[in-house]
Parts: sequence; structure tokens; C-alpha cells
Amino acid sequence: MLNRLASAFTRSFSSTASFDMASVQTKVQALINENSVMVFSKTWCPYCRQAKATLEQKKAGAKVVELDHEDDGEAIQAALTQITKQRTVPYVFIGGKLIGGNSDLQALNKQGGLEPLLKEISA
Repeated sequence: MLNRLASAFTRSFSSTASFDMASVQTKVQALINENSVMVFSKTWCPYCRQAKATLEQKKAGAKVVELDHEDDGEAIQAALTQITKQRTVPYVFIGGKLIGGNSDLQALNKQGGLEPLLKEISA
């Protein structure tokens, strides 16, 4: 059991380490800057699915990067963790600012703040 955990950690670390972190951070920041609504997600994550569904319902036109489908997905998530101090998916950005994860997005929506924010960035 311990050997399997060590092996999984080594694979995870080595695959992230094989990418230049500075260039990955630059890539991540460019995606955030170039897309008014940006979501970094994983296809299997129910919280990600809920966040994407909320944004789709609001016709937000979100750009979504599925980290589990990207060759450098682990490195992107490591860069996002460094940038945001948030460790879990989804990472939701609106207008270049971190909204947070799904619970933050749902709270913003429930409080009535999501639609005005989306209108503000589309104006």
C-alpha cells in the first residue's frame, strides 16, 4: 500500500516537474486574461459540473479547460494553486478575478451577484 502511494506521488511529481513552471504560469495567466469567464475543471468532478452548468444557464460563454484532458493539466493545477492559494477544482475566474470554486460561484449566484457581474464584463 505504501509503495503504491509513493509510486503515485512520484508519477504526479515527475509529470508536473517535467514542465517549466514559469511558462505554465504564463499560459495560465494568459488564459485568465484572454477570457472574460474562465473555468479550470476536471470532467469527473461533480462540483465542476455544477459550476459549468450554472455558467451555461447564465449564458456566460465560459472558456473551460479540462485539466484531466490536458498533457500539462497537473502542472496547470500546480500553477493555479500557487496563483490562487486554492487547491481544488473548479477554479472560476470572471473578468480576470478569482471567484473561487463552485460553492463561491453558487453563493454569488444565490445572492444575486452573478448576473450583474456577467453583464459588467460583457458591456
